[in-house]
Amino acid sequence: MQEEQYEMQEDVRGDRAPDLGSLTMANSRHIIHCVDIIGQIEGHYILPAQNKTTKYEHLIPLLVDAEQDDRVEGVIMLLNTVGGDIEAGLAIAELVAGMKKPTVSLVLGGGHSIGVPLAVCAKRSFIVPSAAMTVHPVRMNGPVLGVPQTMDYLGKMQERIVRFVCSNCSISEERLMELTMATGQLMSDVGTVLNGEDAVREGIIDELGSLSDALDCLYSMIESS
Repeated sequence: MQEEQYEMQEDVRGDRAPDLGSLTMANSRHIIHCVDIIGQIEGHYILPAQNKTTKYEHLIPLLVDAEQDDRVEGVIMLLNTVGGDIEAGLAIAELVAGMKKPTVSLVLGGGHSIGVPLAVCAKRSFIVPSAAMTVHPVRMNGPVLGVPQTMDYLGKMQERIVRFVCSNCSISEERLMELTMATGQLMSDVGTVLNGEDAVREGIIDELGSLSDALDCLYSMIESS
């Protein structure tokens, strides 16, 4: 029996490449899929080589595979993001939010901008006390058309993000927009930086916790499902 279990663990581990920021792990209790979301979310445009990125075209098929693989019992997401492509990040968040399998997220270091939807998309979210989350309005880099339609587009994108975040955590839309448009915290910018305790108190993240807390929660969700 132990030999069969060992062979299954080796087979599961070999299914997904760790260099893509995704790895399926098996222990004596459950088989879980671990996803790292690190640095900037790379979307339709390739970022400079010196940037640490998470490529959505890699992550999306891996998440689909984890959802339909009968051997995988749950997914844990480890996040330390500095923003990135909004639509790509929102696509990943929507994908995780639509998974039937138990999902848990853990914010480590930072969850900047699009990192907020990625943190709340899991069924249960954690943040370590030393981590921080930054909420600010949607913006565009590079040349843009100076026409009213540009502002309309940004406003609609902001509404999409706010609606998604508030539907996956307990903060209200009014309070989230208040934090998003706050002045005085970010130099030459608007927005709010929340430490771990503040993020939980505002209702964005479910609870403070470490890796062991997140794993225990995931195991409990698997065993009760």
